[in-house]
Amino acid sequence: MISNQILQNTIDGLKGITRIDLCIIDTEGKVLATTFQDTDNYVTAALTFVDSPADSQVFLGCQFFKVFDEHQLEYVLLANGDSDDVFMVGKIASFQLQNLLVAYKERFDKDNFVKNLLLDNLLLVDIYNRAKKLHIDTEARRVVFIIETALEKDGNEMEKVRGLLGSKSRDFITAVDEKNIIVVKEVLENEGYDDLNKTAEMILNMFHGSDNQEIHIAYGTIVNEIKEVSRSYKEARMALDVGKIFFEEHRIIAYSTLGIGRLIYQLPIPLCKMFIKEIFDGKSPDEFDDETLTTINKFFENSLNVSETSRQLYIHRNTLVYRLDKLQKSTGLDLRIFEDAITFKIASIILLASLNLEIISPVF
Repeated sequence: MISNQILQNTIDGLKGITRIDLCIIDTEGKVLATTFQDTDNYVTAALTFVDSPADSQVFLGCQFFKVFDEHQLEYVLLANGDSDDVFMVGKIASFQLQNLLVAYKERFDKDNFVKNLLLDNLLLVDIYNRAKKLHIDTEARRVVFIIETALEKDGNEMEKVRGLLGSKSRDFITAVDEKNIIVVKEVLENEGYDDLNKTAEMILNMFHGSDNQEIHIAYGTIVNEIKEVSRSYKEARMALDVGKIFFEEHRIIAYSTLGIGRLIYQLPIPLCKMFIKEIFDGKSPDEFDDETLTTINKFFENSLNVSETSRQLYIHRNTLVYRLDKLQKSTGLDLRIFEDAITFKIASIILLASLNLEIISPVF
């Protein structure tokens, strides 16, 4: 459960304090971490020690100690030397390793709980019972962040996020697939969505300039009870998907900023097909020439103002009216009329979503 790197760091730190060399061997005779050479000479003795009833013994000039996880033997610890001082250091080191096992086991249990909580795999009564056993506050304000990487992540990325957010035990950092890191963050009473965006920017900046790939970060709304954490996760997932369609240039997207895109994303596929076919009647906006597309976009940018649009396009007002009339004949929609303009805009957004999601087969 504990990585070899953690074990190595632990005994390196102990050696730095005590100047006693240490070595950790598993129950199958594999050296997991060591501060001295020629450890292979002790492997056979360690395996023999595993089968002995003693919890500690001196052999080949070393102190041997057993390290248990509850009643299960996990490691054999070697302290190089046979003096009383070496024995004391070995006992301290084995005690430290046992505490690490307990801590990591607790974190593993919490990690499993959080994963099942996010994925809605727990009954309501189980959520509160398990949270109580794991000493997790059930009424804290929380929000879920999803950090998506374009490639499969390695273990270091999660540790980077943990390091950035600090060792605060009330935040949970986990993963439910190969490309996403999930952060269930506790939100203080005086913190709001501006603070959440700053947190997302900190995480994004941490990955900036690395050999990693493009990073996208999405987050849901703040929830007040642990049973609602899965809802914030689903919101963050939707924000991630919808943001790629309607806010392609944004690396950070909040569920609360999705606007109409959130509604369109949830429309049934048959309804999308029918609506687009009815509105555009066999002609897709993708088939409009660049001049028409530029005119449409600028007209919407200027709130359907004919005079301002013609001025910004450097064309005569009558030229703009001609283009709008031509578009009306093609689509049956007069963009100078508010209802028609709204219909055209919504249909264009639905089409954009459909093409990006590849949920609508070519019908135009």
